[in-house]
Amino acid sequence: MAYIDYYQVLGLKKDATEKDIKSAYRKLARKFHPDLNPNDKEANKKFQEVNEANEVLSDADKRKKYDQYGENWQHADAYEAQQQQGGGRHHSGYSGGGDTGGGFNYENFGEGGDFSDYFQSMFGNMNGGGRGRKAKYRGQDFSSELHLNLLDVTEPQKQTLNVNGKNIRITIPAGVENGQTIKIAGHGGAGSNGGPTGDLLITFVIKDDAKFKRDGHNLHTTVNIDLYTAVLGGEVIAETLTGKVKVPVKAGTQNGAKVKLKGKGMPVYKKENEFGDLYLSYQIEIPTGLTDKQKELFKELQQSAN
Repeated sequence: MAYIDYYQVLGLKKDATEKDIKSAYRKLARKFHPDLNPNDKEANKKFQEVNEANEVLSDADKRKKYDQYGENWQHADAYEAQQQQGGGRHHSGYSGGGDTGGGFNYENFGEGGDFSDYFQSMFGNMNGGGRGRKAKYRGQDFSSELHLNLLDVTEPQKQTLNVNGKNIRITIPAGVENGQTIKIAGHGGAGSNGGPTGDLLITFVIKDDAKFKRDGHNLHTTVNIDLYTAVLGGEVIAETLTGKVKVPVKAGTQNGAKVKLKGKGMPVYKKENEFGDLYLSYQIEIPTGLTDKQKELFKELQQSAN
């Protein structure tokens, strides 16, 4: 098995920061995303490689093991346990080079031998006291981003995802938030030696909405009202997620005044029939293009007020 350089996959050096990794991943995930590259097998392969690299390097513990043990970082715990059982003795099949795990350095292993073959031979008889039973290892978790609009998550919806050439039908619960990650069990990489399959981790990217600003379960929007309604009172038509509603306006309403419409916000994630609130912020429109008569009336109002 060839050694995979996850840093190279993301175009990074080994001293990359968490911010560097996150930025590189998002850029490449968007570039090779299947939705933008339909029927492009090479782009799909690159997308999987980018997700795999991010899965390892974005996790501090996994990254530490990867830096020390390379592609077989998932076997690190078993290797270290074997080292402890052996009193720190080195396997005769490799030569240490540097202070990595009791002298072990995957870059200097053997005479150009296969690193994965080494681990297989080392752990092949770990269980059962040398009776030939191989250790089971869990498969790799896959990570992916799903881009949606705000209105897409106001109610449950079904989506079909393509993962490693397989179509997976999932139901997205209403109310998922930007940056939220959900796990689809058993749809990651295959395990080795009969080990369990990894999971698929989906992170949601919710685009900003032109009309509504989201704040958790609540929504905020701006509603224009004319000067006369603000002064004398009346009603205004406001848009909500479920349609338009009439909202009463009190006489003397000030610019920037807020009104709460209870239960007209976002659905609460995985809580049926629970919703946040919608906050309306009034913006008073000053009339323009007044006639001479209208101007005279405003002057009369001004004089009477003084």
